[in-house]
Amino acid sequence: MTSHDADPEETDDGANTTSGGDHAADEGVVRRERFSGGPARAFLSSLAADERIFAADLAVDRAHVVMLAEQGIIGADDAAAILAALDDVEAAGHDALPDGEDVHEAIETAVIDRVGPAGGRMHTARSRNDEVAACIRYRLREDLLATVGTVVEGRETLLDVAAAETGTVMPGYTHRQPAQPTTVAHWVCSYESALARDTDRLLDAYDRVNRSPLGAAAFAGTSFDVDRERAAALLGFDGLVENSMDAASARDFLVESSAAVTGLATTLAGLATDVVEFASDGYVELADDYASTSSIMPQKKNPDTLELVRSRAGDAASGLSGLVTTLTGLPRAYNRDLQRATGHAWEAVDAVHGAVPVAVGAVATAEWPAETLQARAGELADDGGNPGVDAIDEACREVLGEPLDAVTDAAAVEAVLDPVENVAMRDSRGGPAPEAVETHLDRARENLAAHREAAGTRQTHLDDAAETLDAEVANYV
Repeated sequence: MTSHDADPEETDDGANTTSGGDHAADEGVVRRERFSGGPARAFLSSLAADERIFAADLAVDRAHVVMLAEQGIIGADDAAAILAALDDVEAAGHDALPDGEDVHEAIETAVIDRVGPAGGRMHTARSRNDEVAACIRYRLREDLLATVGTVVEGRETLLDVAAAETGTVMPGYTHRQPAQPTTVAHWVCSYESALARDTDRLLDAYDRVNRSPLGAAAFAGTSFDVDRERAAALLGFDGLVENSMDAASARDFLVESSAAVTGLATTLAGLATDVVEFASDGYVELADDYASTSSIMPQKKNPDTLELVRSRAGDAASGLSGLVTTLTGLPRAYNRDLQRATGHAWEAVDAVHGAVPVAVGAVATAEWPAETLQARAGELADDGGNPGVDAIDEACREVLGEPLDAVTDAAAVEAVLDPVENVAMRDSRGGPAPEAVETHLDRARENLAAHREAAGTRQTHLDDAAETLDAEVANYV
């Protein structure tokens, strides 16, 4: 469950009815008394789940109040009183909020309790519909950047592992059947490459999340002379969701973000499965920190953490599925179903974030037994088995009536059957040969640096906006 957007207190143009003075405040009291009881109140409430967007709502409130004051829609004295009250509400924390249908209503009530009816003017020219959409975007962008940061750090660790294992030959598989020799580095780089694409998708999702819906009001805009661009800038949004109906009701940004983290979870699940099976085959020794033992079979070393990493893909996919199902077929503009939608996105995001360092840490701290891996790789050949040079020579004599030397270069055949030489021959771009992997690592590190810079630029923009908002609030408080 998460925050809802319904706003029965507002006029059609998005003006809160409490913003007009004591008479309007009395109407607000009547509304609260009329709609405050009955068994459905708890069913409607999302206040507890809204703790996640408590800080976001306070920031959105502050930016909106500053904009209202700058536009002359509310007076400077009212703005100062409201902003000071918001500071008090923040200091008291989410648990101190009065009862309400959601965090937005509860914060407004807390402000009014502190400053009187003038506190209701913070909601002028705004609906809970555009307010909650802004709060969700504000918080989700933080989660996306945090996830990007975790993935970027994880990728750097994987590249370090690959650099240390470029010469460690191992068996490679297709259809989970032994196929061709490859290297630990080549295998690791395959997952780093996938995580790089996951990073691209997360950053793309961030850029569409980071658009402001404020000013859309309930869905049809407002007659007040609001400055949507100013409010967006104060909150660090890169621009607006232009159409007011779309701004208030759209949740496709949740779908895109949930899909991006679900894709990331799927990548991690594949990595986890490989390591689990490698451990079973004796190809890798996990550090004790990433394994456990059986309660009645202490000789066992179980890759429990990686099994849990793998299961997180199901959690993320469940969140994505629940979200899409909730949104399917909803008409424009606002529907109360949206109260249930956002929680599914949080489920997907939360399922994945903590799995990244565990999956990467398991790989980074593992030991790869080079001799065992090379011996097993030596049993492979491109045609599915390694019969050895003598066996091939015997087959040539039997089938062709000639020794191997008469048919081809026996030394070349012997090289192909040697796993180290076999790998070294496959030096095409992106191949497993050590030189090819080393070249790939240079490109991968360049891409990693670009992603780190992209995430850092976005975070700096948010930090700068937060400082600007604090400075503007300080002008009043």
